[in-house]
Amino acid sequence: MKILVIFSLSLALLGIFILSYPLESENEFRTYLQKSVPFVGTEIPRIDEIDGSGIKIAVIDTGVDFNHPDLFGWGKDGKVVGGFNFIQKGQPPLDTNGHGTQVAGVIAADGQIIGIAPKAKILAYKVSEDGEGVSSNLIIRAIEKAIEDEADIINISLGVNKTNPKIDRAVNLALEKEIFVVTAAGNDGPGLKTIGSPGRNFGSVTVGATYNNLTSSLIATLEIDEKPYTVIPMVGSLKLDKGITEKIVFAGYGKIEDFEKIDAQNAIAIVERGSDVEGELLYFSIKEKNAANVGAKALIIYNDRPGIFLGELIHEFIETGYTPQIPVVSIDRKEGLEIIESLKEDSKGIMHLFYNPDFIAHFSSRGPVSPFYIKPEIVAPGAYINTTQNNAGYNFTSGTSYAAPHVSGAAALLLQKNPELHHHEIKSLLLTTVKDVSDAYDQEFSIHEAGAGRLDIENAYNAKLVIIPPNFVINVSSEKLVAEQKFDLRLLDGALDNLDIKFVGPEFIKFAHILEGDTLLVKMSMSEKRFGEHEGKIFINHEDIRYVIPFLLHYTEGSISVTQQNQMLYFDINHPEEWSFTKILVTNSKDGSTVTTTTTPDKKASIEIYENSKYWIDAKIRVNGNTSNAFNTIEINSLEGNYDRINMPNIPEKQIGIIAIFLIGIGIFGLLKRR
Repeated sequence: MKILVIFSLSLALLGIFILSYPLESENEFRTYLQKSVPFVGTEIPRIDEIDGSGIKIAVIDTGVDFNHPDLFGWGKDGKVVGGFNFIQKGQPPLDTNGHGTQVAGVIAADGQIIGIAPKAKILAYKVSEDGEGVSSNLIIRAIEKAIEDEADIINISLGVNKTNPKIDRAVNLALEKEIFVVTAAGNDGPGLKTIGSPGRNFGSVTVGATYNNLTSSLIATLEIDEKPYTVIPMVGSLKLDKGITEKIVFAGYGKIEDFEKIDAQNAIAIVERGSDVEGELLYFSIKEKNAANVGAKALIIYNDRPGIFLGELIHEFIETGYTPQIPVVSIDRKEGLEIIESLKEDSKGIMHLFYNPDFIAHFSSRGPVSPFYIKPEIVAPGAYINTTQNNAGYNFTSGTSYAAPHVSGAAALLLQKNPELHHHEIKSLLLTTVKDVSDAYDQEFSIHEAGAGRLDIENAYNAKLVIIPPNFVINVSSEKLVAEQKFDLRLLDGALDNLDIKFVGPEFIKFAHILEGDTLLVKMSMSEKRFGEHEGKIFINHEDIRYVIPFLLHYTEGSISVTQQNQMLYFDINHPEEWSFTKILVTNSKDGSTVTTTTTPDKKASIEIYENSKYWIDAKIRVNGNTSNAFNTIEINSLEGNYDRINMPNIPEKQIGIIAIFLIGIGIFGLLKRR
């Protein structure tokens, strides 16, 4: 039976975040074009005439409209020099949806819009017609075709909210061929653990989205009774110089008569979108005016259907002379109803509206995806991105689909400047030279939200120090309070003199480091019993460039040790208290495939391995009715004649045993007969 796995393109996931803004004139239109591209630091490479020349970037998507004037030409003399149409065999990969064209425009548009790497060439692989879904098989075939066509970089702005080992293997094959792979994190935020494949892939660079360097990058935050909610400022809403802290009141649909029933003066009012009268057009501007007229300080409008939405206060049907007087934000229906149901007489709300292009977009998917590595690793502009659209058009659009190609274009610039760079070295330069991203309270976003920080091409371009790895996860336990991490340092130019190394993290983590030649060894130890996950950063200053290395530290009460004997891994559980049962999950880092086993205090746990790889071990230890985690990692490179179990037929183990016995019987019978 053929299994079809459906992948939702971020275009489908975006929904309301696909935006189109009518603008008054061509001149005004042009002023909006170059925002995100110079914002991430393309000026210095431009001065040096570094523009992506000679670099081929594969876009695995809905195809590309190569008739667009900014992406013009199909074939060796055009912008789109090759690719393949997996939907209509024998036809060129022409985009009829728009998503792939938007992605390609961010990377390499060269016309009215200028992309990150305008002289780079595009390889277009059409794996979806409508942007609604694509089989995993087509993604794999497109990656394999990109390898065959000698792509330098692969951009995958699509995904699914689960792990797909076969796609991970295809991505890893591309990495082995020295192809730099960039994936979009997805648009299922703001909740944690919302990144799927191929964004979950360990080796690719996974990109989340920030806002853009536009005056429309107005950010809103809302907290009610100390609980945060996700809200979006309406287009035309007022910016606040300082936050509003007021009582919350419910005002129905925001009609005049709704406000007459309550005291909304100096309050933050919450109302429902639409009207309870069929056919009545109760515009957002009318609700805002009614709230402002009774003295409300701000207005929240929750959706009348599932999901969140972007509203506009300024539109063609507003009253003559209308000007917004108070800030207005929209909120998801579920959260809006939750607020109303939980309102108390003394409920207080805190609202901020401020300009911050480096704020993480609410829709951007968050990590973690694994306790053994960090995702996303970096963020880039992905909100209100103006890019190429089908039929020679341009369109504002939002999503991590458009953050990822900023990083793909940046990689093209670095590769053009230094063609000898390996993909992991490009990754290091991009991830360690980022800008910080902070929230409304000037607190940095967590690593699970922002990775290392926001893409800064100028810093990456000027950087001379390659740090491997560019981030890390480390484990300590009650049994082992000290852990070490080694870094390989490679200079592209200059000398390793006067390195300034600084640790920023919890005070109860003690930090020490030793620099010997081109190797940096850091040690971390726990001074207090603070079990759980902790994060921090190591900063290295070298020749006016600041490099950042984010880390996660797991401090667990129990521990799991692992030893190898030929093709077997054996496990021992340690815990300061008496434990009764442990479930052990072993993950192959090459593709994310897993094997599970269990153990008890009187039983030795083991699994069989089939290939050389790094294996991640996650143990869930049962103690007095509670479960705690322990982690470990083992690198296997001593196996000979590896047998890839992933390629075995999908036959249950019991049936494999029966077949083996049957084949042995045939062999014995044959030997007897020949005798």
